[in-house]
Amino acid sequence: MINRRRAIGAGVALVAALGTGAVLVQQQSSSSAGLQSSSSPTRQTAFAAAAKQYKVPASVLLGVSYLESRWDANDGLPSTSGGYGPMHLIQAPAAASGRGMEQGGGDDYAAASAPKTTAAPEPQTLPAAAKLTGLDAAKLRTDPAANIRGGAALLAKYQRDAGKRLSTDPAQWYAAVTRYGGSAWFADEVFSVIRSGESRTTDDGQQISLAADPKAVPAGSGASTAATTAAATDCPASLKCEWIPAPYKQLDSKDPSKYGNHEKANRPAQQKISYIVIHDTESSYASAVQSVQDPAYLGWHFTIRSKDGHIAQHVRVKDVGKHAGNWYINSKSIGVEHEGYVANGAWYTEAMYRASAKLVGHLAATYGIPLDRGHILGHDNVPARAMDTVSAMHQDPGPYWDWAHYFSLLGKPLTGAATIHGRLMILPSYGKNKVAYTGCDSAHPSAKCPTHGGASIMLHTKASSTSPLVKDVGAHPSTGGKATMSVYDHSARAATGQTYAVAGKKGSWVAIWYLGQKAWFYNAKTNRRAVAAPGQIVTLKKSAKIWGMAYPKIPAGITPPADRVAASLKYAVATGQKYAVLGSQTGEYFHSVTYDAAKHVVYKDATKYYEIQFGHRAYFVKAGDVTVSTVA
Repeated sequence: MINRRRAIGAGVALVAALGTGAVLVQQQSSSSAGLQSSSSPTRQTAFAAAAKQYKVPASVLLGVSYLESRWDANDGLPSTSGGYGPMHLIQAPAAASGRGMEQGGGDDYAAASAPKTTAAPEPQTLPAAAKLTGLDAAKLRTDPAANIRGGAALLAKYQRDAGKRLSTDPAQWYAAVTRYGGSAWFADEVFSVIRSGESRTTDDGQQISLAADPKAVPAGSGASTAATTAAATDCPASLKCEWIPAPYKQLDSKDPSKYGNHEKANRPAQQKISYIVIHDTESSYASAVQSVQDPAYLGWHFTIRSKDGHIAQHVRVKDVGKHAGNWYINSKSIGVEHEGYVANGAWYTEAMYRASAKLVGHLAATYGIPLDRGHILGHDNVPARAMDTVSAMHQDPGPYWDWAHYFSLLGKPLTGAATIHGRLMILPSYGKNKVAYTGCDSAHPSAKCPTHGGASIMLHTKASSTSPLVKDVGAHPSTGGKATMSVYDHSARAATGQTYAVAGKKGSWVAIWYLGQKAWFYNAKTNRRAVAAPGQIVTLKKSAKIWGMAYPKIPAGITPPADRVAASLKYAVATGQKYAVLGSQTGEYFHSVTYDAAKHVVYKDATKYYEIQFGHRAYFVKAGDVTVSTVA
């Protein structure tokens, strides 16, 4: 969820909240951030040296770091929890204030005002590491090698505190790893990585490898999978989800139409669940959880903590949350919030990715939701209900969410052939795809964001990198649709996993149909950003209209509230334009305007819609307005 006023943006704004000792600026150079120079040892060597010095098995040190940071340095900037470096050493409380969902931004939020909250302080592991190593706190924050030494020293201390020797056998370190990450689930995931092995290029170009050790099976591991999930949750038992309910409460005793903060329903018996929406909180975990417990605010289904992947459930999946800014999508989706910020998206942790993938994979299997980008949507992919709401729609989880990695964790890796014909999938190399976004520093919005890989590519009006970006007249009505390079502006972006119909080719440049325009991107063999994605496309007829809701014909006498009325989107589209099909739906409308759940009604008919990739968001067209074909 994006807080447009961004009381806590990320980066510098977050650093400002962290208190004394955390003196950083957003635009650090590699040297000022303490990143390793060509004369410094490699990060792989740093892990080996720290492991040797503190007598911690290198695989354990690497495994813990992978869950905490994916071995990234993150330019010396703090995480959502105030953690730093590859070992995520914490020196500060979480963000001082924030809210689980922002004011403004789609129809759900027009009347909602999130409570101001204060997050609980995090345990201070960085000062503890400084005491153990004798290293200066600033060095532990900004020097990856020092940070790794600090993490190794902590693990060794936790091992001794557990009454265990500093064994060379990784399997003997389960208790120390559990304490480091805060849960048995975290430890189980660390040892899963150790058993399978991992290799990756970090955000600053370091190649790190962890060799597979299939024998690393600690005594007592699997405790998380053996635990019983609370009966109130819809989670798999292994995740040990916590039940923190969102209240369903009438707010005015005299007016049953005023109630919150979600809707009682009977899904999937009365409504098929078709989507899972991936959000970020734009606040701390504690702030989001406090917000969702406010009966006058909004309700979503799950919140996932960044540092350790802990999950809280607030609304039962059978019920409808208010989270997506589009009533149709709300009524047919599950909302999953992830602690984090668009502008600090480099700190989406591996622990959170893995917990989310386990949850979403379970929900998708339970409710028959396809594991593809037409049904696993980012909040930034949710359609606007009407043209005048496009500019208020949300932008999370943003361009730094690693969709390719996420789908690999879901067991559905994104792949495709190199030769593109009529339909393609966006699939850049995350680590190498470094786009010069702006807006990560709320105090200096025109400054470039720290260099980092990402999952989105920019789209141009011509086959030239110097040509203007394509326009989105809905997102930017006051400037004629002119897009920007802001990290919050997806008007001219296509993201990993999204599929489009090919509109043209010129050398290494490829055009796709995007918001009624030809949108061009560079796709050379040495810099491939898309692969072939055979499947269905629709070709627009003259009468075609674009819709944000797949509604039936509403029965006479039934009047949807103003924020639930469907209206066609006024984008300029032309006969013959082609768009990739993401799925299909028949008309459905969930009418719930009173506190009495017995009066909530689902209206359906046989009106068929195709879900299509129209710009960065998914939209709908009526079957009668298009012709459908299958292309290679």
